[in-house]
Amino acid sequence: MAETFSLEMKRIVKRFGSVLASDGVDFSCKPGEIHALLGENGAGKSTIMCMLSGVYRPTGGDIFIHGRNVRIRSPKDAAKLGIGMVYQNFRLVQTLTATENIVLGEKGSLWRGAKWMRRKQEEIDAIARRFGLAFPVDRPIWQLSVGEQQRVEIVKTLYREAEFIILDEPTSVLTPGEAERLFATLEQMKAEGKTVILTTHKLKEVMAAADRISVMRKGKMIRTVDKAATSERELTLWMVGKDVAADSRERAPRPKGNLLLDVRELDVYAEHGRKALDRLTLNVYEGEIVGVAGVAGNGQKELAEALGGLIPWKKGSVSFAGKSFNAASVRAAIEAGIAHVPENRMKSGLAGSLGAVDNLLIKSYRTADRSKFGFLRIGANREWAQKLVERFDVKTPNLETPVRQLSGGNQQKLLFAREIDRRPLLMVAVHPTQGLDVGAAEGVHRMLSDLRDDSKGVLLISEDLDEILRLADRILVIYGGRIVGEMGREEADRQTIGMYMAGLTPEKGVAG
Repeated sequence: MAETFSLEMKRIVKRFGSVLASDGVDFSCKPGEIHALLGENGAGKSTIMCMLSGVYRPTGGDIFIHGRNVRIRSPKDAAKLGIGMVYQNFRLVQTLTATENIVLGEKGSLWRGAKWMRRKQEEIDAIARRFGLAFPVDRPIWQLSVGEQQRVEIVKTLYREAEFIILDEPTSVLTPGEAERLFATLEQMKAEGKTVILTTHKLKEVMAAADRISVMRKGKMIRTVDKAATSERELTLWMVGKDVAADSRERAPRPKGNLLLDVRELDVYAEHGRKALDRLTLNVYEGEIVGVAGVAGNGQKELAEALGGLIPWKKGSVSFAGKSFNAASVRAAIEAGIAHVPENRMKSGLAGSLGAVDNLLIKSYRTADRSKFGFLRIGANREWAQKLVERFDVKTPNLETPVRQLSGGNQQKLLFAREIDRRPLLMVAVHPTQGLDVGAAEGVHRMLSDLRDDSKGVLLISEDLDEILRLADRILVIYGGRIVGEMGREEADRQTIGMYMAGLTPEKGVAG
């Protein structure tokens, strides 16, 4: 008996100039299933989903919805066909309320008066609660957490009665607890007959949530399998074309080096006067990776930015390599040997419209190797940049290609190339593998481990507990702007860390 598909994409081709992004791709979904689309950065999976959602038009091929050949020329066409997409970078108006964002686009939606808006709030709140996606419907987007903003995006598709819901890297901005709640929501959608498509890199989540899995590599569909018929290791092999075994080496304990970073009683205030760090104290020694775990919004971003000189502190002290810092200074942090890989590489790490050479020069253009008498050494800098691109395996058409056109993995490798080339004493890495495929993440982990083995310090700030448990020598947990838990590599476990992250004391199970 032939299988019934609610959605089919056949022989899909997409060209961007001379670049073939999709090479005769076949992809199909059944009604009421969770279908994961896997692939390395640049494999073509986002391109396929953008064609399905109307952002791009296919160069060739056909799309069928319930057996009917359809043409999707715009997101409006996709919406009429019951296709909704939740992007990794949310498309919300920060100053509007959650409800206003969801009804935006309806005729006269913002001019119908308070009574109509209250009815819409009630309707949207009912949809949200039905799917386990509750959030304050009357609050402006800027006041909502990242997890709540994602719920607004999902409820927007449900409000518009989407039958096919595409989620692009949905857990890259979520804590483990939020991710679990999201998967429960996806099961509810599936139970109501909706088709959910996930594009992701996280194999554990795929194996936990998906019914079927499709794998892409280099613009081609490699294969589609039932989850029960495969394994994480086999999926990795299909994704990258080689076996990327997890690094399970038992690292030999080594004596601590000298104290490198000493932060004491630090108070930092964020936007709108919110206190982000509250008498925070931590230290990092030479030759160790210190992992900082915590739910988003507990001061991780502000900690990294304070150490990088981007925001000031009101109270407390920062000492680095035996020298005290009296105030925040980006230039002083760079010259002291502090490298910073921010959580949003394209917002505060790289200049998207510039090419590789200019991005690599951002922190070193003042040095004698890169400039002379105030003028850049153009030829020498190109040669230097080319060597770094090759050393860190950054895939780019040429050195002038704007970095926003590179895949996420190649952007991150370029960022690490710039920071590591300066031979830092301390690397402050915030969510360094967020949104990266398994191969690119493995490369980042290797770079961090190499820094440790070279007697440098690493402060790894991550919401990926597997990453922290794998790499860190010591683990700190941040909550409410304070370090509330500390444990060594050997004694750490997910349950204990999770309780600290929730503000609980593991011994008593009460608020800390």
